Amino acid sequence: MSTTTQATRARITPTAPLVATSMDELSVLPRRGVRIRRRSLFPQEPASWKIAVVAGSIVVAVFLAWELLADAGVIPVFFWSKPSLVWQSALTNATKGSMWSDTAYTFTSTILGFLIGVVGGSVIGLSFWWSRFYARTAEPLIIAVEAMPKLALAPMIVLALGIGIGSKIAMATALVIIIQILNTESAVRSIDRDLQTLLYSLGASRWQVFRKVIVPATLPSIIASFRVSIGLALTGAIVGEYIGSQQGLGKMIQFAAASFDISLIWVGVFTLAIMSFLLYLAVLVVQRLLLRLLHG
Repeated sequence: MSTTTQATRARITPTAPLVATSMDELSVLPRRGVRIRRRSLFPQEPASWKIAVVAGSIVVAVFLAWELLADAGVIPVFFWSKPSLVWQSALTNATKGSMWSDTAYTFTSTILGFLIGVVGGSVIGLSFWWSRFYARTAEPLIIAVEAMPKLALAPMIVLALGIGIGSKIAMATALVIIIQILNTESAVRSIDRDLQTLLYSLGASRWQVFRKVIVPATLPSIIASFRVSIGLALTGAIVGEYIGSQQGLGKMIQFAAASFDISLIWVGVFTLAIMSFLLYLAVLVVQRLLLRLLHG
């Protein structure tokens, strides 16, 4: 037995911490020590049901505290309502009102704006690879549009396209497409230029490099931005409904605010929260499926 191994084993005693500073020390750790060390370096993901139970418990506790404090007079019901009144308003609006049609209206404009923005932004971002002059010229303009408050553009979009669903789709697209362009352009810039040079030296055409290298290399970044884009699409649709609309959850919230119906406002807010959460989960599932197919 070598002197190094003897010294290493001498340091690993029952009272010493199970911490390895090299591969040689890790190889002589007891199996239980290796498991403890690995668990400390790579903590396991918590079970989904545990996360759901904890999150659900927090939500129930918040609503219960809200109801009790409102009944006790600590929270003014006129300004904040309470969960029981919100639930009654939701049932009334779902059975006799227009909540389902408003939800479908907002959902449709969100999805269409998301799809148009993602596809259009990805195509424009990928097109920057073909010409550096075109990319350098367009980049400041895109950044300027991104820095511009979209709320300032909403009235012009509604006036140009009307109060129908077209203006809501346009607003959702406007919020998504710029972010998608910038993310795609950043992914294009990060591609190894030496690899492209190697393919050119082997006789590959520009179209072949674009199809075989550029597009596959940027797809993970494009897909990863879906989770951000879906939230922006929903925000754009709601902003468009606030400016001018005959339907939608944004219109419902605006009407409730004008009539001081606080319970109906909360119904619209909670419906939007649920829709946003479900859309996020759906996009997350699609993202994982696409990445799995992309990587074989």
